[in-house]
Amino acid sequence: MSTDSVRHLWITASTRAGCERLLASLDLPPLLAHVDAHRRLRGPYTAAGTLVRQLVPATRSTRPGLAEQHDVEILAVAPELRTIVPCSRETLTALAGPDERTRFYPKARTTQLAHGLTEFLFEYLSHPGVQSRTLVVANAHHADGTDAELLAILLRRADPGLLRLVVCGLEGELPGELATSLERHALRVVPDVAASPAELRPDKQSRYERAAWYVTTECTSDDPWLREAYASLPLAERAALHDARATELESRGEVSLRLGAIPFHRERGSDPRGAGVDALRDALDHCMMMGFYDTLLDLGRRSHALLDWKTQPERCWLVTTKMCTALTVLGRPDEAAALYDEACASSTLPSVHLQAAYGRAMLYTRFYDNGRLDHRQAKAWINTAIALSSLLPDRERRAFSLTFNENGLALIEMHLGDLHESLRLVTEGLRRLDEEVSPERKRLHRSVLRYNRAQLLTAIGPPEAAVQAYTEVIEIDPNHSEYYFERAAVYRRMGRLPEALADYDAATRLSPPYPEPYYNRADLAVEMGDLHAALADFGYTLELDPTFLDAYVNRASVRYELGDREGAMRDVAAGLAVDPDQPHLHCLRGLIAQEDGHLVEAREAFTTALHHDPTLVAAWSNLGVLSFGQGEVDAAIESFNGALELVDDPAVRGNRAYAYEHAGRWREAIEDYTRMLDRASPDREDPERGELFYRRGLCLLNSGDLRAALADFQECIALGGSSADEAQHELSSRGYDQLDRLRTASPTAG
Repeated sequence: MSTDSVRHLWITASTRAGCERLLASLDLPPLLAHVDAHRRLRGPYTAAGTLVRQLVPATRSTRPGLAEQHDVEILAVAPELRTIVPCSRETLTALAGPDERTRFYPKARTTQLAHGLTEFLFEYLSHPGVQSRTLVVANAHHADGTDAELLAILLRRADPGLLRLVVCGLEGELPGELATSLERHALRVVPDVAASPAELRPDKQSRYERAAWYVTTECTSDDPWLREAYASLPLAERAALHDARATELESRGEVSLRLGAIPFHRERGSDPRGAGVDALRDALDHCMMMGFYDTLLDLGRRSHALLDWKTQPERCWLVTTKMCTALTVLGRPDEAAALYDEACASSTLPSVHLQAAYGRAMLYTRFYDNGRLDHRQAKAWINTAIALSSLLPDRERRAFSLTFNENGLALIEMHLGDLHESLRLVTEGLRRLDEEVSPERKRLHRSVLRYNRAQLLTAIGPPEAAVQAYTEVIEIDPNHSEYYFERAAVYRRMGRLPEALADYDAATRLSPPYPEPYYNRADLAVEMGDLHAALADFGYTLELDPTFLDAYVNRASVRYELGDREGAMRDVAAGLAVDPDQPHLHCLRGLIAQEDGHLVEAREAFTTALHHDPTLVAAWSNLGVLSFGQGEVDAAIESFNGALELVDDPAVRGNRAYAYEHAGRWREAIEDYTRMLDRASPDREDPERGELFYRRGLCLLNSGDLRAALADFQECIALGGSSADEAQHELSSRGYDQLDRLRTASPTAG
């Protein structure tokens, strides 16, 4: 069967056997790997982890250093590789145990991991002698959200000539992001004839053997012959099979099995409320620590189905608080609030009400949408948490709980506008931890407090103090990318551009890729005059996030400055596809249309830009130039007025002066030229000064002020250059062959 050689493939076979039969008929590049994405096998990153476990060991000899460059993302998806892949970029967040963890990864964490894994694959395949490869992913419709996100990114970013993706997944059952990416980047292939699952059946005949085989597939087989055998067994026999399978998998010591197959089997074994809950708790803890929040919610719901608030309130709350954190990070605050309400209604444990009060405070001050934020309500809830914390009997625990909740109060005070009180609370918290908590404990939260202090000093203190505060937290947590990213902004504000650039470099090096440091480094490169470096970083920003609108705006401008008008227009079109109302893109569209002689389109573009942003100086200015060029001098003056009401730009004022001059409005032109001369460089070799004296002299001549005109022409001629020749010519054309004659004819002042 022939296939499109430049497209990824999407096979929509209804059975695994159908997919395998179709695969065998395709003319594809050599196989890189054939992986199963069914989330029941290993939970988050089932497919990615399988792929990495196959590729990484060989790189130790063939590509030394490659795995280490991607240690964070490799170990996140395949923790079993920790014995052969040392991690040199771990942050305090990654190193903190569950009891010390007070900071959790953002929602975008899995996106960063996906891009890091994508870069690993690209570098792996770019090795000399490595040919194009095929990656086959089965059961994509059963993939965990982490694998689905990775596949969607790979489909968009991977060149099929380098890495050909063949994704097997049923239409209508795929996660939305993956389905969209397949529709856009893959060729759909449908088998001509459905294949029977019997083609993949094991040589097992008895009902028990078939059921046992089904369990060894982690109950993922789509063969009804196996499923029926399993369903026909008595519950006790099925439970025994699940127990045996779980024990076998546990003996392997592979962490990722504890996120998928092991809890699945323990839930269905002989002790679901004991061993099952324990297995789910282990998976919950891991997903919480790693930021695998969608999976955590599934595990949490399954845990609650086996737990009882009346007899196991502590265990119920541990599940609930993790689910609330996940829901909050995922932008689902109402569901988190409902779980807090349920927990408080189900338990009188002080710890439940203390932590729920803090959680509700954060919803009101940070996570509800803008229309529902209520910082006063947040303060009421956080004060409840602080009051309960003050009653804790253990000194260290009380000190930490007070500090933790007062840090929440500091955030609320900041939102209420009292930054100095916020800084006081953070500083007091650091003092309390230093005095009342053992120095080896709560290292992560101490760093969080120092980071918050640096952020507050950035807002209210001298920049030198902010830099020092960021430097202190970096010394404590040197692999935290965001600290360098934020310190770079302070350096840039201080004009210390080389240090800012070094910090952006560190931010990109210490983390799996995320767009912001590349975008900011590109913007800094523009300021430093390195347009080609800016172009590369804006481009990579858009590779990471094709909806990053400001990157389109700025890359279009850089391309325009470099003379790549076609590239600029491609960026304009791509950016307007993201936001049809983006004014800067419309302005650039107008500028290019104007240069191409498409004046109607140019006027429409400038007008559209001003409709969406009446404060856009460039649109006013360019519209004025366009109007002047079409002989609409009064309209040009109005446009220049619009620009100058916003910013006193010398170039715009010069254009308005010239328009006034052409309109015969001499006094207004003279005023504009005078203001420009007042601000012009005093350097007598500056050609702009000569031009300004010449133009003002013309206006003075035409207004009848011959004495002042003489003075300006004298200045112009003394400065030399082309303007001096024009001044001399103007005098001759008016019958003043010598400046002395003009001086004699000039009326006496007064």
